[in-house]
Amino acid sequence: MTKKEKNLSQNAADDIVAMITIDKKYSAGDKLPNENDLASMLKISRTTLREAIRILVAHDVLEIRRGKGTFVVAKDEDIEGFSLDDFSVSKLNAKDLYEMRLIFEPQTAYYAALRATDKELNRILHYGKLEEQKILNNEDRTELDQAFHRAIAKATHNEFMNKLMPILHKAIDKGVVLSDENKIVLEDTLIDHRMIMDFLENRDAEGAKTAMKLHIIHAMRGLGINNE
Repeated sequence: MTKKEKNLSQNAADDIVAMITIDKKYSAGDKLPNENDLASMLKISRTTLREAIRILVAHDVLEIRRGKGTFVVAKDEDIEGFSLDDFSVSKLNAKDLYEMRLIFEPQTAYYAALRATDKELNRILHYGKLEEQKILNNEDRTELDQAFHRAIAKATHNEFMNKLMPILHKAIDKGVVLSDENKIVLEDTLIDHRMIMDFLENRDAEGAKTAMKLHIIHAMRGLGINNE
């Protein structure tokens, strides 16, 4: 296999993982589309797809069942890395969780601006715009907010950041539940997310970093969390 073919297969494997962990199209136990349909969806050859599936089978993400097809065998948290129980997340309070976000996520946005592929950038913008509509329509946005931040983390191409995201999701969940009752926080979220997306789209790493930092600080203040 040439280096180019290997890279194509690895990229395809990453796309399939993204479909599971970010897009939430498939969960543990779900069967993937047949080879022709999945290759068409990913816009790759069947040879590249087979190698991508082989990679994911080796990492216990997928399982090939003879005569039945290819199935997802791992849970989201297992694919992304740490399980939530490993860090006793339930013992962490909102202040601790938001401080973790403030430490890690601005730099995550920085590297995402530098490293995101066009496909990854489009995914970030897609979820950001869908969440914006949910906010404007006063609808639950929890899953979309997670997907937005998860997509940014994945675009860093940093394995640790992707493994850390399940922990940070606890802060995101708490924030969404509480902020949906606070119009000022919702308005800040709309403005902040637009800024983050604009800087990412323009590949402005420092701008994306600053926008993410302000976003988290605004959320903390809106929720009455002292960041000093």
